[in-house]
Amino acid sequence: MRGYLLPGNRVDLLECGLAYFPALRDAIDAAQHEVDLQTYIFAGDATGRMIAEALSRAARRGVRVRVLVDGFGSYGLSPELVRGMRDAGVDWLVFRPEPGWLALRRYRLRRLHRKVVVIDAKVAFIGGINIIDDMDTPGQIPPRFDYAARVQGPILSRIVPDVRRLWSLVRWSQNKVAWHHRPHMAIFTEAAGRDEVAFLVRDNFRHRRDIEQAYMAAIAGARESILIANAYFLPGMRFRRALVEAAGRGVKVTLLLQGRIEYRLMHYASRALYGQLLEAGVHICEYRKSFLHAKVAVIDEFWATVGSSNIDPLSLLLAREANLVIEGGDFALTLQQGLQAAMTDGGTMVLSDDWQRRSWYQRILPSMALGLVRALMGLVGYGRVW
Repeated sequence: MRGYLLPGNRVDLLECGLAYFPALRDAIDAAQHEVDLQTYIFAGDATGRMIAEALSRAARRGVRVRVLVDGFGSYGLSPELVRGMRDAGVDWLVFRPEPGWLALRRYRLRRLHRKVVVIDAKVAFIGGINIIDDMDTPGQIPPRFDYAARVQGPILSRIVPDVRRLWSLVRWSQNKVAWHHRPHMAIFTEAAGRDEVAFLVRDNFRHRRDIEQAYMAAIAGARESILIANAYFLPGMRFRRALVEAAGRGVKVTLLLQGRIEYRLMHYASRALYGQLLEAGVHICEYRKSFLHAKVAVIDEFWATVGSSNIDPLSLLLAREANLVIEGGDFALTLQQGLQAAMTDGGTMVLSDDWQRRSWYQRILPSMALGLVRALMGLVGYGRVW
């Protein structure tokens, strides 16, 4: 893992859309040359319109603006909003335009789930926050709980080529023509801080398990604490075994998971794993204040990751994802403090004794949901690892 880290970066943590969207809008408004935005969801709500207007303003003043969205996550987006951006000069592409639920085939489940924005090849935003109003949480106390990170420094030398390459790949796959527009500006890689950073992606070619392997290596090396916050937590056997082994050697392992029901199948399937984890000494806290959408972790108050990858079969085996891994500086401590505050303010600990006393009907639903998920993963060729 050490070989992937580049020193000399500055990474700023942005908690929820309240911090992220104004920072993103201001960075787009300051852009002079190019903006690349790649996201799973681009909504037509107030936040989506705000970002769309910033992108359009940039395009009108001559900035090259390219937007890549997922065909399932952004399905139903207002054509008028897209037309307005295109009329302003924004280049717009849709990754796999057909919705993924039309057929249970592996290639249809391979979605663009990453959230990456690069501006002028010198600053990038990476995390789990889609372009959607996180104050829109029906029946919950807003905002939706999530994180992103703003990064500057030498790591841009790895982020920028990846973003450009994906755009070109999607454009070629849809139009069968190469991208030959204005030449790209040089990547700004001067030292900006003290953080050592790695940029990890998951795709279906050379980087199938990079994010999962980074997690596994960090968990295996943990000595004191592991704190993982994940919206859709359904790890495979190897990942679960790594957490159990860490707890067995005295590491305090804490999981901050979704307590609200957003997607019933994933919610109940995740809860089917609670018994094994609690019995092994893993602490589980359910976030019930609002929707948890974070995909972050802190290990030994030193290693941290922020990104789009859930710890579930869709993210780890099928979707295109992007995470930052950060070592050093104050980033890990700041993230840990934010997660601990969330657990105190909106979390409920799941106690092992209470979990064992559940009634039979409270036990059978999670087991059935997990069985169904395993069956579905078997149909797309991944049943053995889950």
